[in-house]
Amino acid sequence: MRSGRRSPSRTSQSRASLSRRLLTGAAVVGVVTTATAGVGIAAESAQRPDTRAHLAPEVQLKSSSANAGETTPAGESTKAKNMILFVGDGMGAAARQAGRLALAGLDRDLYMDSLPVSGLVHTSPEDPEAFITDSAAGATAYATGVKTFNGAVGVDARGNAVPTILERASAAGKATGLVTTGQITDATPAAFAAHVSDRGQQSLIAQQYLTSSQPDVLLGGGEDWWLPAGTPGAFPDAPAEDPEEGSRSEHGNLLQQAQNDGYTYVNSAESLQQADGEKLLGLFANQEMFQQNPEGEGDIYDPVVSLQQMTTKALDTLANDEEGFFLVVEEEGVDEFAHSNNGAKTIQAIDELDKAVLAARTFAEQDGETLVITTADHETGGLSVESVDEEDESGAGEAEGISAEDGPFPVLGGPGEFVMDWTTSGHTGVDVPLTAYGPGSQLLSGTYENTYVHDAMLTALLGR
Repeated sequence: MRSGRRSPSRTSQSRASLSRRLLTGAAVVGVVTTATAGVGIAAESAQRPDTRAHLAPEVQLKSSSANAGETTPAGESTKAKNMILFVGDGMGAAARQAGRLALAGLDRDLYMDSLPVSGLVHTSPEDPEAFITDSAAGATAYATGVKTFNGAVGVDARGNAVPTILERASAAGKATGLVTTGQITDATPAAFAAHVSDRGQQSLIAQQYLTSSQPDVLLGGGEDWWLPAGTPGAFPDAPAEDPEEGSRSEHGNLLQQAQNDGYTYVNSAESLQQADGEKLLGLFANQEMFQQNPEGEGDIYDPVVSLQQMTTKALDTLANDEEGFFLVVEEEGVDEFAHSNNGAKTIQAIDELDKAVLAARTFAEQDGETLVITTADHETGGLSVESVDEEDESGAGEAEGISAEDGPFPVLGGPGEFVMDWTTSGHTGVDVPLTAYGPGSQLLSGTYENTYVHDAMLTALLGR
């Protein structure tokens, strides 16, 4: 047991009650489906925030020309006991706008966009061969405050390990957690809790989780990396949708090691809901918790548990630490479906992320000591959002046979429709938006390097 833990107080019991309602889906939102031109998009039946009736801003925003890091308004606290960082992998401004139009409509915001402080993040790596980042270098900048080369997690440009904010939070007595719809050992979560020069060393990353950084909560996909080849798990090897999937740990049975180390292991919605303990490992797929294929060939996003459910369970578990917690939550689907230029599934992934942000915002409003941040590591797809214009059709994309334009999609509540126009199946170098709520959020207004996000988080969480 981490020093400083205590039995849940009345406040934490109320949080647990909220968590149970969120896990069962009773307290948040329902889903309805609208469709245009045969394209289905999930939309909230509950209304999202009204853009014409803004929440009273929690902080006095700095002017758009202010430099990041200026003195914050008098009397505003920059100290957060808890921190929740959401990373919509590959989610640029246009993706957020497409999500808003499809899921909220013109007069309302996504939950992530209703967070009152906003910033703009430069995303370049320190790589002699590239100025456009990948997820590994992008997440490492957030995790360590240091730029590095593409493919590297938790190390600097010379390959030296750099302490992460998760490790610093743990050393300060705080509980820590990683949640993702991708593989829990993939680049974004790994950057906060492992140190390797090659993001592909996922079995080694899993081993480092257990032997070094030891996050209290690990929830996501990627069971394959925790079991030796030939060892059966909860999810069969070589499934029909991806015959290449299969157990492949190079460091022994890490799933058994985790349980020996005190982790409660879960692999279903029921076992996740029932789990009770301070250390939780949940693996809900062989690899990612979705299946992306070439467009029109059966993309699947129907996970065993939702990102909202995983986020809520993580909060329920971590909130019992009296010193506070640091939690990273990633929606990997935005990036993967944008790589496939699949507009409908990209919007679905944004919807899943937005529901998780709502759960965190609800927690933070009740708690009063929690900083919530939503951003991206980079943009994927070179996306623009356009009106439907038959004289301005992009036609079939030349690269890899994928379409250059998706849609049309209905604007929720009207008027009209929009299309999503892709220019690449890769990453781009555009800045990505950031929104924040809670103590310390005022540090994140302005335009800044991705490394500054780390510095602001460290200041807010640990006063450094």
